[in-house]
Amino acid sequence: MADIFHKDLTQGSVSKQLIKFATPFLISNLLQALYSVADMIIVGNYYGTAGITGVSIGSQINMLVTGAAMGLSVGGTVLISQYAGQKRFDDQRKTVGTMTTIYILMGIAFSIAMLFLCDPLLTLLKTPQSAYEQTRDYYNICNGGMLFMFLYNAISGILRGMGDSKSPLYFVLIAAITNVFLDLLLVGKFEMGAAGAAWATVSAQALSVVISLIYLAKKNFFAEYKWSDLKVKKDKLIPLMKIGLPSSVQSLVVSLSFLTLTALVNSLPNAEIASACQGIGGKINSFAILPGLAISSAISSMAGQNLGAGEFKRAKKTMYVGMVMAFSISVIVFAFVNLFPGFFISLFDKNPEVIETGTRYIRLISFDYLFATVMFCMNGLAIAAGSTYIALINAFCNAILIRVPLAYFLTNTMNMGFDGIALSMGFASLGGIIIGLIYIKSGKWKKSITQS
Repeated sequence: MADIFHKDLTQGSVSKQLIKFATPFLISNLLQALYSVADMIIVGNYYGTAGITGVSIGSQINMLVTGAAMGLSVGGTVLISQYAGQKRFDDQRKTVGTMTTIYILMGIAFSIAMLFLCDPLLTLLKTPQSAYEQTRDYYNICNGGMLFMFLYNAISGILRGMGDSKSPLYFVLIAAITNVFLDLLLVGKFEMGAAGAAWATVSAQALSVVISLIYLAKKNFFAEYKWSDLKVKKDKLIPLMKIGLPSSVQSLVVSLSFLTLTALVNSLPNAEIASACQGIGGKINSFAILPGLAISSAISSMAGQNLGAGEFKRAKKTMYVGMVMAFSISVIVFAFVNLFPGFFISLFDKNPEVIETGTRYIRLISFDYLFATVMFCMNGLAIAAGSTYIALINAFCNAILIRVPLAYFLTNTMNMGFDGIALSMGFASLGGIIIGLIYIKSGKWKKSITQS
C-alpha cells in the first residue's frame, strides 16, 4: 500500500500534530454540514417557512441512518489506527476489506427499509400538513441515495484511521460546491422545492464517492488488495462491530431523542413557526459544535495510534490539549451566536415571528456548545481505546435520562412551551461530562482493543 496513506502520529509535538490533523477534519465537517444548511437556506428563501420545516424534519429523520453510518466508521477508524501504530498492515488491509463490504450491504438495506417507513414516521412526528409534501419528497430522495453516504463515510473512516485527514477534505469540498450549485439550479431555476435540494445532496455525495475512488486508484491505494479481501472476515468483523455498534446506537439514541422533541414541538401552538425555529437552531448548532467534534475525531485517530504503540501518557496528553483547543474555539462561537442571533436566523428565514422566537431558542441551546465540547474530547480518548460504550452511556444519559424528560417537564408541567425544550437541550451534556471524568480517572482507557 502506498506510504502516502500511512502517517505516524506517535512522534513529534502533540499540539502541532493535533492542529495539523484536526484542521482538515474541521473544514471537512464544516463543508459536510453545509449540505443540509445550504438546502435549508436556499429552500427557505424560495419557499418560506413551510420549505424550511420540510427540510428540517426530513433531514432529522435521515440523521437516524447517517448517524449509524458515521458510528460504524468509528469502529473502522479505531482498528485501522491501532493497527497502524503496531505496524500490522496485513490486519489493516483485512479490516478495510471487511468494512467496505459491510458498508455496501448496509447502505442498500437501510435505503430500502427507510423508504417503506416514510409515511408512518412522518405521521408519528405530527408533521404539519402545510409542510408534509415537501418533507416527504426530501426524505424519500435522500434515502434513495443512502448508499453513497455510506460509501463516503467508509472511505473517510479508512483514510483517517491511516492518519490521512486531508484527502476526505478534498472529496467533501468538491461535494459541497456541487451541492450549492445544484441547489441554486434545481430549487431556484427549476422550482423543484425540497425535492430539488434532496437531489442536489444525493448527486453531490455520489460525485464525491466517484472522485474519491478515482483518486485512490491513481495513488495506487488498491495495489496490494485483491477481490478476496472484500470477503467479510469474522476476526475483523467482531471487533469492528464491538467498537462501531455502540457508536451507531449512540447516534441512534441522540437522533431518536431529537425526533421525540420534534414531535413535542409539532404539538405546540403555531407548530410551523416552532418547527422552523427548531430546524434553524439545529443547523446553527451543527456548525457551532463542529470544533469539538472535529478535534474529538482527531483525538480518536491520534490517541488510537499512541495506544496501539503503548504511548499512554501521550494519548492522554492528546485529549487534554484537544480539550483546551476545542473549548477555546467554542467560547468564541458561543459569544458570536449570543451577540448576533437575529442575523444568523435571518439567513434562513426573514419572517419576523421566526426571528423573534428563534432568537430566544438559540440563546438557550447555545450553552450546549460549551458543555458538549468537553464531553466530545473525553469521548475521543474513550473511542481511541475501543471503549465506545462510554459515548453510548453518555448519549443515553444526556438524551433519555435528561434531555427528553426535562423537555416534557418544562414544557407541560412548568408551562414554559418552546423555551422549555430549548433549556433541556442547552444543559443536557452536563451529565456526560461527569461520566467522562469517572472513566478517565479509572484508567480503563489504557488498553488497545487489538491487544485485548
